[in-house]
Amino acid sequence: MTAPVPPAVLRPRQVFTTWWPLAASWLLMGLELPAVAATMARLPEPRVSLAAYGGVVFPLALLIESPIVMLLAASTAVARDWTSYRVVRRFMLTTSLALTALHALIAFTPLYDLVVAGLLGVPDEIRDPARVGLQIMLPWTFSIAYRRTQQGVLIRNGHSRAVGIGTGIRLAATALVLVVGMIAGHLPGIVIGTLAVAAGVASEAVYAAVRVHSVLHNQVRPAPSVDPPLTMARFVKFYLPLSVTPLIVFLAMPMSSAAMSRMARPLDSLAAWPVVSGLIFTLRSSGFALNEVVVALLDRPGAATALRRFAQMLAAVTTGLLLLVAITPLSGLWFGRISALAPDLEALARSGLWVGITLPALTVLQNLYQGVVVHSHRTRGVTEAVLIYLLTSAAVLGAGVRWVSFPGLYVALASMVVGSVLMVAWLRLRAAPELRALDAGDRAQPVAAPEYSGSEVT
Repeated sequence: MTAPVPPAVLRPRQVFTTWWPLAASWLLMGLELPAVAATMARLPEPRVSLAAYGGVVFPLALLIESPIVMLLAASTAVARDWTSYRVVRRFMLTTSLALTALHALIAFTPLYDLVVAGLLGVPDEIRDPARVGLQIMLPWTFSIAYRRTQQGVLIRNGHSRAVGIGTGIRLAATALVLVVGMIAGHLPGIVIGTLAVAAGVASEAVYAAVRVHSVLHNQVRPAPSVDPPLTMARFVKFYLPLSVTPLIVFLAMPMSSAAMSRMARPLDSLAAWPVVSGLIFTLRSSGFALNEVVVALLDRPGAATALRRFAQMLAAVTTGLLLLVAITPLSGLWFGRISALAPDLEALARSGLWVGITLPALTVLQNLYQGVVVHSHRTRGVTEAVLIYLLTSAAVLGAGVRWVSFPGLYVALASMVVGSVLMVAWLRLRAAPELRALDAGDRAQPVAAPEYSGSEVT
């Protein structure tokens, strides 16, 4: 009788095989914001359009959609059979439609003035353009909720490359609208930019629907039923702490807009914000992909060690790239030539970049430890961490409004850095018991020499 072959040890290069399609997807998404900002800067009313998009439209759209952002991680973690998938899908449809109704209320009713003029206090000249942009972005929440649910199924069943293809389609649709808008040349940047973003997310959702169809039929339906079966009550208990996470994080974005609106050079800070944050987000984007990779691979022998090593390498590379931009003429090329900022905004953006220089590394570590916590299903630790982030960011922003005389852009970036440091520290503390248990299990279990190919994610 042949003895069973023990499972192979996971290696960092095999983590890379699973990670890179997701990272490519995040990178393409990261490029979307700089592309939109660069186009707005070349169309009529550039400063107003940039400030309206970066200070009002984008933060509010993210805040409204925040409860459904973690559907990707949740779908990856729990959509193991047809019953579980249907529970997740029903939750997605109900929640996304309710949030779309909320978006419509803010964009098309007097509630907009209460939020934008009253709470955010943004400069008068950007309020009406921002309203138009928010109205155009109405399809945003449902499109993202639908495609993230389907992408979780694709990742769970070994089709993570399809996620990158979908994002490529999204970026192509976005670019097409931007190019047409540039050729036309007469519409304000806020109109072209938001039309492009809305078209992009809708295109990606359509692709996800087409791509997931065969996976549902051939892999999810025949999969063995989970025992006990997933119910809506169990899923809500699992998901609610996760849903609070992006809600709290994204709440910091309109908080930042409100703070910058009350500090020195408000219009300039709001106009530079989407360009600086867009560049930083592009280099942070590969770190966001690590969350789903950790959730998908952590059950494999040696995964804790391999994922830690991979995260260390990724943190060093992404932070090194941002540092390279900051210390070389690349910053001038990016902000001046590519993003087409006016000279005063370019100088503000280049100096602000230094404040956020550690954010790529912090993002990698955050998603490493967050993935471990999600994998353990003790998601309360994630909620605690983002509450720490929000409170810390609010304290830094409040101090800036009260005592700081320099531009609010610097304070907004500093609030992200300080909040991220404390959030990572708390997530690391919460993830430590799971990591210790995994390390102990790896030491006690013999493993095989052959390597996992990386072509299958379970």
